[in-house]
Amino acid sequence: MNGLLLALIAFVLFFIAYKTYGSLIAKKVFELDPNAQVPSREFEDGVDFVPTKKEIIFGHHFASIAGTGPIVGPAIGVIWGWVPAMIWIVGGSIFAGAVHDFSALVISMRNKGRSIGDLTGNIISKRARYLFFLIIFFELWIVIAIFAMIMGILFNMYPQAVFPVWFEIPVALWLGWAIYKKKMNITLGAIISVILLYITVIIGAYWPLKMPSVLGMSPLTVWVIIFMVYAYIASTLPVTTLLQPRDWINAHELLIAMGLIFLGAIFGAPKLHIVAPAFQLHPKGAPPLWPMLFVTIACGAISGFHSLVSSGTSSKQVASEPDAKFVGYGSMLMEGSLATLVVVATTAGIGIKYIHEGTVLTGLAAWQAHYSSWQAAAGLGSKLSAIVEGASNMMESIYIPHAIGVTIMGVFIVSFAGTTLDTATRIQRYVIGEFFSSIKAPKWGNRWLATAIAVITAAILAFLQKNGKGALILWPLFGGVNQLLAALALLVATVYLVRKKKPFVITLIPLIFMIIMTGWAMIRNINNFAKTSNGLLLTIGVIIVLLELWLIIEAIITLSKAKETDLG
Repeated sequence: MNGLLLALIAFVLFFIAYKTYGSLIAKKVFELDPNAQVPSREFEDGVDFVPTKKEIIFGHHFASIAGTGPIVGPAIGVIWGWVPAMIWIVGGSIFAGAVHDFSALVISMRNKGRSIGDLTGNIISKRARYLFFLIIFFELWIVIAIFAMIMGILFNMYPQAVFPVWFEIPVALWLGWAIYKKKMNITLGAIISVILLYITVIIGAYWPLKMPSVLGMSPLTVWVIIFMVYAYIASTLPVTTLLQPRDWINAHELLIAMGLIFLGAIFGAPKLHIVAPAFQLHPKGAPPLWPMLFVTIACGAISGFHSLVSSGTSSKQVASEPDAKFVGYGSMLMEGSLATLVVVATTAGIGIKYIHEGTVLTGLAAWQAHYSSWQAAAGLGSKLSAIVEGASNMMESIYIPHAIGVTIMGVFIVSFAGTTLDTATRIQRYVIGEFFSSIKAPKWGNRWLATAIAVITAAILAFLQKNGKGALILWPLFGGVNQLLAALALLVATVYLVRKKKPFVITLIPLIFMIIMTGWAMIRNINNFAKTSNGLLLTIGVIIVLLELWLIIEAIITLSKAKETDLG
């Protein structure tokens, strides 16, 4: 099959879904009201609650949920075959992921912009709120620590991305000032910013910057420390200062990168044949497709982290209820489109040319060299090199030099990892603040102290191992916990719709599917931890599964006596 045709089919399905299924949910299920009061206006404070044009908040939301997730997940998921990967990406995005993100956003908007964890206390029970808090804190704890490490690794892998990524910060600060203080047209501001960014990309391609060792600390350790400090500062600034304008730039950057890859697919179509197998159910050393595909490909299909973004930062900035469809449902379909391009790049683009041990390989040989086994394809560097090389090959068909293509891909991957880092830190601050408010100790949850707790706890985790790689200790649990969180967010949405006497099958079906797949994957992981005598992961895994069961029981009890209450 041709890679261009595969991409076109997926894009058409996403467009139809947005116009039909997305509209059905917006109008018939949640009945979005343009006259409804929204948190961004009711609690406007210029820091976290800021009514924002839907194009800008779309940029923030898209940049925050995308991160590296829809890149690394599909890049490894294709090892089971491109057909299973694409079925899950397209079907999951339309019927699970977009519904999940949109539901969390709307429910939060109708409940003062509170997080999905805090809302659990009203929708299910007070006990459930604290259980959900534990799961959310655990997930964000790992995310902050691991993404600080990932960004350091990426800068070491792609030193040509260092200058463009850091130069983006002053550009974003200028853009925020120009739009909000000088009332510059946002489109003009975006054009100027993106032009500046791509000038720095060209500079970075020929001026790579490598971090040296500092005071005996490795380059990766230095980067992790720098990113922790950055995360604290960025997540305490008003959203209009850095978060919104930087994510607005990042969204355009990603759209341009996606556009260049797609143009590469168009002009390079004659040689863009999918060389990967359609099905490869038993790759060497790989876990079984069922259920691990649905945990491996999270972002790009459905991801629990998205519910935290929807109910954490985005719900406090959406200016009108109808905008939620574009921001919540639309962003997820755009992420599915990105995941689709990743599949094309890693199954077809990589076949154009792949250098392996000094030999230039093409076709199936190129793909097999990279995906010879689970171990060969599972490392972060291996996953990223597959998409970077494949996409750069495709861009060469539109006369973009390979070195520039590699820099473009490196910059946008690092930029989105940075977006995830400080958005996760800001959301963790909200979660900590809501927790202290719920136990009548709000002074411990103020902006500065809550952020310090978020960053310090993540730093402790990061430095449990040398070079800031401590989060790798808990990383084997992350995929399962992330998808568990998605299932629990759908659980909250289902209970909400039942109590509001609205059609709830749209959340119930993906809820059941995700609980089965995630529970299956978690039990499988727990069994592996037991076999390898990994007491730490075994203990935490068992606790998380018990928390999941407890929350489900709480929800069943609530549903058995369901009635409409004041849930917005």
